[in-house]
Amino acid sequence: MLNVVELNGRAPDVAELHRLVTIDYGHYTSMQVRDGRVRGLALHLARLADGAEELFGHRIGVAEEHRLLTLVRHALGPARDASVRVTLVPGPEMDSPPDVLVSVSGPASDAPGPGLRLQTVGYARDLPEHKHRGTFMLNYHLREARLAGFDDRVFAGPDGTVSEGTSWNLALWDGERVVWPAAPMLKGVSMVLLQIAMSMNGTPWTLRPVAAAELTSFAGAATVNSRGIRDVASIDEVPLVDHRLAKILTETWNEVPWDEL
Repeated sequence: MLNVVELNGRAPDVAELHRLVTIDYGHYTSMQVRDGRVRGLALHLARLADGAEELFGHRIGVAEEHRLLTLVRHALGPARDASVRVTLVPGPEMDSPPDVLVSVSGPASDAPGPGLRLQTVGYARDLPEHKHRGTFMLNYHLREARLAGFDDRVFAGPDGTVSEGTSWNLALWDGERVVWPAAPMLKGVSMVLLQIAMSMNGTPWTLRPVAAAELTSFAGAATVNSRGIRDVASIDEVPLVDHRLAKILTETWNEVPWDEL
């Protein structure tokens, strides 16, 4: 089983592990590696750079980008297929540059899972534009959804506008085009890559505010993140009848080019 955790290119010692598990500050990006390549590498690096500046006041330049890639390659070792998370965490001192934690595990399955049963709930993440380590409430909502007989939750802000899910972006299908909700949220790498690819292949799509009350009026929906695309079977127990969206997004995803690590 592939499981590697490295801090700045080596196994963390006990004191470093203590710091990592007791301080949940930082931000990360997650990616799927296939044959030593990833999709959207520049977007992953940009995400890390944006978060470093916002959360640590640290600017990542070209040299540090190369260092980040070197650390990822080192943690991967001979593995060509894997799930990789790169996390920037606080260094040993308050004014230290962030440390780099790279975790490697087995690749996510490429097989599509069953359609998800989603529940709408009012919630908004702090600093939603960043993929940060403050995931307590995300796990809470995932657990509560499952206890209530659903698979996951989709969030709506205080104004009732739909934003995102616990770990994914939501795509909607009105029968003619893809609708991406516009709201304060994480601009997922996979979502952005799909939007670019759809613009290139002519798939109709739009970005607009979507009210939570509208969700069950859509013909179909799908979730999107680095681990893949999932069809949505129902929202708030209302079945969605058109399941073409997951197929459209998957076909478009297959057109997205790979980048060498």
